[in-house]
Amino acid sequence: MMIGRDELDQTLCNLLAQLLDRRVAGGWWEGYLASSALSTATAVSALTLATHDDVDAGLSWLCASQNVDGGWGDTVLSRSNISTTILCWCAFSIAGAGERYAAAVERAEDWLRSQAGALDAGALVPAILRRYGADRTFSVPILTVMAIAGKLGKDRDAWRDIPQLPFELAALPHPLFGWIGLPVVSYALPALIAIGQVRHHFRPSANLPWRFVRSGLVPSTLRLLRQIQPSTGGYLEATPLTSFVVMSLAAAGMKDHAVVSEGVRFLRGSMRADGSCPVDTNLATWVTTLSVNALAGLSAEEQPLDAGCKESIRDWLLAQQYREEHPFTHVAARGWAWVTLLGDVPDADDTAGALLALRHLGEFDSEIRDSARRGIRWLLELQNRDGGMPTFCRGWGKLPFDRSGADLTAHAVAAWQAWLPQMDAAMQSAMEGAIARAKFYLERTQNADGSWTPLWFGNEHAPEEANHTYGTARTVIGIARSQSKMLAGALRWLESTQNVDGGWGGAPGTPSSIEETSLAVQALSVARSGPPAVSVNRGVEWLVRETKYGTKTAVSPIGLYFAKLWYFEELYPLIFSIGALTAARRPRKCKMWLTTS
Repeated sequence: MMIGRDELDQTLCNLLAQLLDRRVAGGWWEGYLASSALSTATAVSALTLATHDDVDAGLSWLCASQNVDGGWGDTVLSRSNISTTILCWCAFSIAGAGERYAAAVERAEDWLRSQAGALDAGALVPAILRRYGADRTFSVPILTVMAIAGKLGKDRDAWRDIPQLPFELAALPHPLFGWIGLPVVSYALPALIAIGQVRHHFRPSANLPWRFVRSGLVPSTLRLLRQIQPSTGGYLEATPLTSFVVMSLAAAGMKDHAVVSEGVRFLRGSMRADGSCPVDTNLATWVTTLSVNALAGLSAEEQPLDAGCKESIRDWLLAQQYREEHPFTHVAARGWAWVTLLGDVPDADDTAGALLALRHLGEFDSEIRDSARRGIRWLLELQNRDGGMPTFCRGWGKLPFDRSGADLTAHAVAAWQAWLPQMDAAMQSAMEGAIARAKFYLERTQNADGSWTPLWFGNEHAPEEANHTYGTARTVIGIARSQSKMLAGALRWLESTQNVDGGWGGAPGTPSSIEETSLAVQALSVARSGPPAVSVNRGVEWLVRETKYGTKTAVSPIGLYFAKLWYFEELYPLIFSIGALTAARRPRKCKMWLTTS
């Protein structure tokens, strides 16, 4: 089968029209995150406990999104998992759902029995702990909701299996966290304080002096919780985290506290017309920089963004750069976060993306160069001792917050390389040293088969849900200019894992998706010169066919939020396919795209 240049151009034209149509009034993109059963369930529980709001719309949406097997997944496209199913099950109990929802509750209980063996604490608690292992940042909140819902027993006994979070640590001066090597603690402060206090309220320590100390620190830690609450009311702009805080304080008898009322305001605003909630408000900065960087592959004559549009986006991006120390992390200003609201947190991936976008948005003046210098310096200071880039902060490398990731590291390398010629000698020297350390990290973490494992993206069909296609493709795209020996093994892995239909999934033999196929095609295109390889041709043909010449872009749940919470973003397939097709057609001498199908 042959895909001609006209067909390819028409597909790209249709995709571009869709992407441009998705801009907001200011000219940038906000995107649309998947509605989440977990977010909806936690919001329903929190609003019920704090206000007795009518949550029937949320419960109705949960019923409508229940999987055929009786469980719930994180998105309407996700398979059932025990965490989300338990939280939905608890939401119906907390809300006092009547006969109308009895069938949904019964089906959920049947599914939970099939997974855990029983519905008592002896079966469900170990099942939750197994899912998250040593990381208790999400297992303890889930167990807390179960205790509040009466699923773990009565009165004091219901809290026996829930570890006492040391909320008293929040009273310590923040610099002490860094001194003892625990900078990631600051990210957990909202849940640490609220969940620690509700557990202390219902099951205080048997050690009387320690119980007295904890009780004495309740007021001061509550004041801190209020101080770090953004003006939007939502911690990290995230429905689950905010819900956990609100329901914990409400269950502990503090419904009238300002933290609860402000959190309720955020949750009400987060609930969509159908009663559902996404995991986060949006990913505006992230999808905007992804869009700008994908469009950069077009020629000047084809560029759909005129000078005025580029200036608007540039000014908007400049305004999103942090100017003050973050209240959660206490990291220095200069980075970018994933969203434009006050509850976000600067991170490496968004900062690298913003730097690349600023480089692609036309001529830059002293303001842009100064902004880039600040962002570059922020990334340099963030780099871990192992040479890799963490998401939010330097640290032990044990949790997703501070653990290095290959795709993050390659993204930072691309940003540094793009701005290297524009920096002074001292900055260039620092950047070159950071790039060398980053490449050494990537060499050490490349899997034996040539692939890389990403940090914040997965695939539910892949072994251990690891999306090696995303990790490998994004890393290759980031270091494509390096001509590194690592590329050969990565490209061989990508070509060897192409599906029979011409597309790619997250791992060999997994169903093809637009997102993963697009990234693989782009990586194979940018890392090699000359005419497209057969694998690229087949991938292009699959994309043209699957998108119906750019008119349809089906989404896949490949994104991972905190605690392995799945999501999909409607702009991902649009942006990624544009990046793939512009990269694949770059050699002008190629008039036809041939496939072996």
